[in-house]
Amino acid sequence: MTASITRCCRRLAEALFALCLAVSTALAADIDLRNVQLLPAEDGGLALSAEFGLDFNPRLEEAVGKGLALYFVAEFELIRPRWYWFDEKVAKASQTWRLTYHALTRQYRLSTGVLHQSFGSLDEALRVLSRVRHWPVVERDRVHPGERFDAMLRMRLDVSQLPKPFQVEALSNRDWLLDTDWKRWTLTVPAAGGDGK
Repeated sequence: MTASITRCCRRLAEALFALCLAVSTALAADIDLRNVQLLPAEDGGLALSAEFGLDFNPRLEEAVGKGLALYFVAEFELIRPRWYWFDEKVAKASQTWRLTYHALTRQYRLSTGVLHQSFGSLDEALRVLSRVRHWPVVERDRVHPGERFDAMLRMRLDVSQLPKPFQVEALSNRDWLLDTDWKRWTLTVPAAGGDGK
């Protein structure tokens, strides 16, 4: 009897370990974040530049090639730490890109707001998507030179903007989970012309 219970507990432990391993693998990031800079902008605020390494899998390539629009969102937050109260969120910004393929023209289109660019290949479109340059994220009156903040940045595939059947599939299929973890760093606001890594 005791041997049977021990065997059962061992199998349960092995199953739980396999489940935990599968979940941790499913939550792994497929976008790398590199070369993040927060520099003074021309208007006196702060502008962000960063590079993302996008690891596009065959399932996503096929989905775009068949006309499905994919939405990518970059999110930024600037937080002022306070020892006497909750931290203060000084700035929050997000930018969305829409990636589509047009079969008639055989071109990929990358859109943000009313602006769009067309590309002859998916690699070209992803190269442009992976580089954010001079994105104004903090207004001039929100920060002053010498102040210290915690900054956070991430990019993700926004599955909430997919058609409903794909949203359901994204819940159980790792191929649709494309994102970074929040990258956090401490920032001292530079004077004009300074570096804000």
